[in-house]
Amino acid sequence: MNATIDENVAKRAAEHLAQIDPVLAPVVARYGLCDIRSHRDYYKALVGEIIGQQLSVKAAASIRKRFETLFGDTFPEPEAILKKSVDELKSAGLSRPKANYIRDLAQHIVDGKVKFDHFDALSNDEVIAELTDVKGIGEWTAHMFLMFCMGRADVLASGDLGIRNAIKKLYNLKQVPAPEQIKRLAKKNKWHPYETVACWYLWQSLENTPE
Repeated sequence: MNATIDENVAKRAAEHLAQIDPVLAPVVARYGLCDIRSHRDYYKALVGEIIGQQLSVKAAASIRKRFETLFGDTFPEPEAILKKSVDELKSAGLSRPKANYIRDLAQHIVDGKVKFDHFDALSNDEVIAELTDVKGIGEWTAHMFLMFCMGRADVLASGDLGIRNAIKKLYNLKQVPAPEQIKRLAKKNKWHPYETVACWYLWQSLENTPE
């Protein structure tokens, strides 16, 4: 079952995690209910995530605004992106790789290789497989998409540096844990079926939730 986070799920997740994991319990008590909610603007969100890779929120917003300016101050459909050359896209401040990534995403959508209208019926792993076929979209971006766009309740962002740093701090580890260690810790502490919510609390503990 691909549960999405709403208020009821957030409540059940908070109760489950506080009861099952004594390390997370005080974090749950401090920060209340997870406020992640799904939205349907998958395409725009993915383009935004590609633009924002390895950039500050402010820098990404500036480039995104210039990107939309290329298209008459509107967010372009995939077909419109494909009519622009890489150099034209670069003029908005995009790097050459990111310009190529955005074009590749647009091409996947036009070719029907990425079909947002059937994502809700897919498992997390199936969504990840479809997205990571696009150049420039790796597992981390796919995880963020599942969490913050689709609101999936059970996604473990094991490769996220913030999650890794939070676990090191909260669980008193000597080193930043590798993704496989995080998977084992999540299993040991029985975060399933609320791994996304557990990640949200870990981010809150750093007071640096991803945008």
